[in-house]
Amino acid sequence: MKMDKRDEWLKMPDEKFFQSCRLDFFKATGKGGQKRNKTSSAVRLIHQPSDISVTSSNSRSQSQNRSDALRKLKIQIALKFRSDNPLLEINPEMSITNPDYPLWVAHVFDILEISSFQLKDAAPKLGVSTSKLQKLLARDTAIWQEFTRRRGKPSDGDQRAISEEQGS
Repeated sequence: MKMDKRDEWLKMPDEKFFQSCRLDFFKATGKGGQKRNKTSSAVRLIHQPSDISVTSSNSRSQSQNRSDALRKLKIQIALKFRSDNPLLEINPEMSITNPDYPLWVAHVFDILEISSFQLKDAAPKLGVSTSKLQKLLARDTAIWQEFTRRRGKPSDGDQRAISEEQGS
């Protein structure tokens, strides 16, 4: 997968991105159990070019679930596709709510991959300390789990393995 295609998808305005997706609505368990059998508020979003699929049923609102599914889908694209020539200049203060956050995640994971998912090797390339990079990754559960999975550590949210590495 070429980085420019991945980056193109992640930079796309939401409405244009939705044009390359299939959107399904269905009934699911979740918040507001009494409404479960009354409304199809859960959302399944499938990005057809990459065949990545996500679902969201966290809210009673179909619109809110649609937005949540879009964010999840872009994060999954960012986590799945790597570039051989990563961007080295990134904003270390990127907010999770920033629309460019999935693109930021993609570039951070490009650097992590060429650094064999070793924080101490990736951090200087990203212009941050090892502990700052750890905090940036750990603030988003999906990102942290994928990082620990690729690193070969348990992804139960336990950050002791990283802390032990910093101490040695």
